[in-house]
Amino acid sequence: MKSTHTKRAYKYRFYPTDAQAADLSRTFGCVRKVFNMALAARTEAWTLRRERITYNATSAILTAWKRTEELAYLNEVSSVPLQQTLRHLQAAFTNFFSKRAKYPRFKSRKKSKKSAEYTASAFRFRHGELTLAKMVEPLEIVWSRPLPDGAQPSSVTVSQDAAGRWFVSLLVEDLDVKHLGDAETAIGIDAGLDHLLTLSTGEKITNPRHERKDRARLMKAQRELSRKAKGNGANRAKACRRVARIHARISDRRRDHLHKITTRLVRDNQTIVIEDLSVRNLLKNGKLARAISDAAWSDFRNMLEYKAQWYGREVVAVDRWFPSSKLCSKCGMLRGTMPLHVRTWTCRGCGTGHDRDENAAKNILAAGLAVSVCGAGVRPQRSTPGGRSATKQEALRREL
Repeated sequence: MKSTHTKRAYKYRFYPTDAQAADLSRTFGCVRKVFNMALAARTEAWTLRRERITYNATSAILTAWKRTEELAYLNEVSSVPLQQTLRHLQAAFTNFFSKRAKYPRFKSRKKSKKSAEYTASAFRFRHGELTLAKMVEPLEIVWSRPLPDGAQPSSVTVSQDAAGRWFVSLLVEDLDVKHLGDAETAIGIDAGLDHLLTLSTGEKITNPRHERKDRARLMKAQRELSRKAKGNGANRAKACRRVARIHARISDRRRDHLHKITTRLVRDNQTIVIEDLSVRNLLKNGKLARAISDAAWSDFRNMLEYKAQWYGREVVAVDRWFPSSKLCSKCGMLRGTMPLHVRTWTCRGCGTGHDRDENAAKNILAAGLAVSVCGAGVRPQRSTPGGRSATKQEALRREL
């Protein structure tokens, strides 16, 4: 097995003391302040003078800010997270100019993620204890899984979610990640809502519908929140945390379920073929947006792709307009319109009976293998006797 030098982040929950929580909250505020001020400075320089300010320039400006009486409180926290947020801003502008992202936005005190990144010079990690700069005591971390043997974190990111939980993420070089031996199996996957996934082998993975199970509790908590007066009141803050805890419970269970599925698929198959779904467009369907969000197809694909890269597997995505449900996997005849309520159908050409989802998974597998072998594109077929080509709108609605 081939070993790879892979950077992996190990995330753990920790419980800070009152003093540590106050220090970290102050750091989050300073990080947000520096980011917003640097973004405003860069925007103003370009708008007024058509001048591009680089990271080095904003770093010099930060030094000047610290010397002013108004911003002297920036010296009370570690300088490393402040420098790191300037690097994050530089990366955001790089992505913007490369047309990979939109223009950077200001961080909101209430809505933005609370986090701070520390590089190796700003923390001490010895004998399983992590101590951050400006702190005396180490963090009380719950080591839910061990770090790789001999691993030394290159950076540490501390964060607090909307539910009030504290997390620390340690970025380490994991030498234990090895390419798995070549497998002879390939599998096609059709994503859906009645069943989360249907495999070309005929296996159907149930959709747990985590959000639906907690919907009553969530609605009750949201109603209580709506009754609280808007502002900075303690009662409204408590109601917000109750809603956030329910959302966190839903997302944690969903993520755990997807991790188990994707790990099994990657370990058991050399090639995994999926559809190139445009989830953002599918979410515009008002009736199904909640169910599609709960299915988390985008998270499923992301997990598959990075795990396949770790373990030497291949993920192939076929064209989103490929009519996999309407195409007979036996003879290749393309059927005409197929309403959503039709879950089984019989091919007019060869008389083969098909389960809609299983047939789609088989067609996705065949199309993906063609792409993998010869690099051919996967396009909707033209009309065939007894059928017509699928329109884009029909293809978009196919699995809803």
